Amino acid sequence: MGSAAPARGHTSRSARWRDPAGWSLRTRIVAIMIALLSVLGLVVGGTAEIFLHESLHSQLDDDLNELRKRISGPGQGQQGMPGPSKFRMKLSEAIADGPTGAMGTGSIVVVIPDDGVPGGGLVQPEETSTESDRPGDNTFAELSPEMLATLQSEVQVGEKADVDLGGSLPAYRVMAAEINGEVVYLGISLGKVNSTLVTVAVFTGCVITGSLLIAGWGGALIVRRTLQPLDRVAATATRVSELKLDAGEVRLAQRVPEADTDPRTEVGQVGAALNRMLDHVGNALEARHASEMQVRQFVADASHELRTPLAAIRGYAELSRRSRQVLPDEIAHVLNRVESEAKRMTALVEDLLLLARLDAGRPLAQDPVDLTMLAVDATSDAHAAGPAHYWQLDLPDEPVTVIGDGARLHQVVANLLANARTHTPEGSTVTVKVGAMPNAAVIQVIDNGPGIQPDVVPRIFERFARGDSSRSRAAGSTGLGLSIVHAVVTSHRGKVGVQSRPGQTVFTVMLPLGSPPVVPTAEQRPEMLQTAR
Repeated sequence: MGSAAPARGHTSRSARWRDPAGWSLRTRIVAIMIALLSVLGLVVGGTAEIFLHESLHSQLDDDLNELRKRISGPGQGQQGMPGPSKFRMKLSEAIADGPTGAMGTGSIVVVIPDDGVPGGGLVQPEETSTESDRPGDNTFAELSPEMLATLQSEVQVGEKADVDLGGSLPAYRVMAAEINGEVVYLGISLGKVNSTLVTVAVFTGCVITGSLLIAGWGGALIVRRTLQPLDRVAATATRVSELKLDAGEVRLAQRVPEADTDPRTEVGQVGAALNRMLDHVGNALEARHASEMQVRQFVADASHELRTPLAAIRGYAELSRRSRQVLPDEIAHVLNRVESEAKRMTALVEDLLLLARLDAGRPLAQDPVDLTMLAVDATSDAHAAGPAHYWQLDLPDEPVTVIGDGARLHQVVANLLANARTHTPEGSTVTVKVGAMPNAAVIQVIDNGPGIQPDVVPRIFERFARGDSSRSRAAGSTGLGLSIVHAVVTSHRGKVGVQSRPGQTVFTVMLPLGSPPVVPTAEQRPEMLQTAR
């Protein structure tokens, strides 16, 4: 099991290298450069090899032509000699006096006279005479009938061709010529020519391979240095992508350095375009923040101004209801409805005002708060408000204490219990669980109701978020309870989340142990509307 992961990683890397689409820009540029240089090297090397081949063959052809002229010319001291002896003497003189390195041991001289009986063969030296200072005359080793037949079939009179006689003999450059009515085949070994071609090819291949390695190494360094501005542009974009742009005042101070925004270069054009885009995004974020602040200020002002008239409406309704004069039933019912709706609207205004104050960064109290007693009090209040539900407590043996605003934390638990009571049917069980982790206190509110629809969970902590109609509504709701929970918990540097499925919904609040809450300013405050993760 332990070796499976490395094997998969190795397979993934191998597949990435096999797929050019996954290569980086640097790798692609260097690979294309190496490919072009390889093609250029092959073209140059191949051209040089072909030229050398033709040049060496041309030299052999010139040697063969020179030998033909010598054989066909008059010989010295040949008067009075019979025809075959005279011709043999001319062949020996031509071979002895021919171009240096042209005809010699291993060459071929074959004469086909009129009677059709071939003479000559493979040139080989006789033993050196001790009575003379000159080397021994050349003699001829006979060629097999198959070799002679190959010569006659592959080389026509007046032509030159490369012939492979087989056996242990190398290939030959052979010329067929008619001299004094006899067909003469002259052949020079291609061993040295082929050896030279192979040597040059190997040397050229080594030079090209070494040049490619040096070019690849140097090209990689040059490409890396050339693309460094693009790396800086990418680093700037990465830093911007890591900023929280969804809420609050965002200052986009990140910009591509001026040295990397030269419009005369492609990378500079990208850097300049990115800076322009960041300017536009920054202006848009500033406009959005200003709009948000105006809306928050309006909500705070409106909520504050509505408190007085709402209190007056409730007071007049209560005063009229307590009048000594007997009111008609219809008027009494209307006054009761007015007072009830005034109370509901007052609760809504108070919630909006609380959120506005939290958004504005109002300081919270920093006192020790016993979460176990807070859970007991909140559960008792919930039991009084919802006697048809079953309320349970799961508390630790030791108190769990945090530093914070006791009234606001009580409101957190009360809102979670009210949410459970409102959105679960009568007879449901709601459990409040308090515990502690190494660095955090945990409060959980668990119910066995129908659960929350999956599409509602991501926005459950947004303001005025409404659950699906399948969740029971025995009482009204402003839609601000859970958003207040999220705002208060966030102000205490905590986290709140929810997990839900049919038959169980769990709200979890985590608060830091023993450290006072830090209340950020309105500009620094994270968005209260996003769902806790």
